[in-house]
Amino acid sequence: MGNDYGGFYVATEFLDKNSIVYSFGIGEDISFDEEMIKDNNCLVFGFDPTPKSINWIKSRQVPENFKFYSSGIGDKTTVDYFYLPKNPNYVSGSLVQQNNVDSDSKIEVQLQSLQDIAHMLEHKKIDVLKMDIEGFEYNVIESILNSNVEIGQILVEVHERFFENGQQRTIDMLEKLRKHDFLVFGISETFEEISLINKNLINNKK
Repeated sequence: MGNDYGGFYVATEFLDKNSIVYSFGIGEDISFDEEMIKDNNCLVFGFDPTPKSINWIKSRQVPENFKFYSSGIGDKTTVDYFYLPKNPNYVSGSLVQQNNVDSDSKIEVQLQSLQDIAHMLEHKKIDVLKMDIEGFEYNVIESILNSNVEIGQILVEVHERFFENGQQRTIDMLEKLRKHDFLVFGISETFEEISLINKNLINNKK
């Protein structure tokens, strides 16, 4: 679903018009979100605290089923510093200090835990949770898995290139996901976009 840059493998046989999709990290590309809506007629909730992303969304006519929020996902609900990209032509900032961002150029942004977001939106189940959050995926995965929100599929772009121990961070994250019954079913050609499905979803489908 989506283009080569912002796309993920999705097990669409588990989705329908009643499905709920959370899309964390929008940037200036909603090809994934638009295709999810087009194929399933479902609701997609997009989140991104990046100023360029917020302005880009405001300038576009987005699908009726796409709901945008200018906050980010965190391991807890708080205000934190968000570092802006060194190159002003780029859109992706980050909550972690890495080579692509300017540590002296930062803004305060609102973060919310998955538990609080789902409570705010009155969702007890998320069919697809997609994350492209520039290295912060390693920080939030545990709180996501420990929430009381039922999740069918998790799609995550890993940014191990940002860290000296990045490969180990990915291994540890995938092990946490495995222990919570999430199995890998799709990996992009770059090995950065990983799609996982809750094996209980598969068992219930049989």
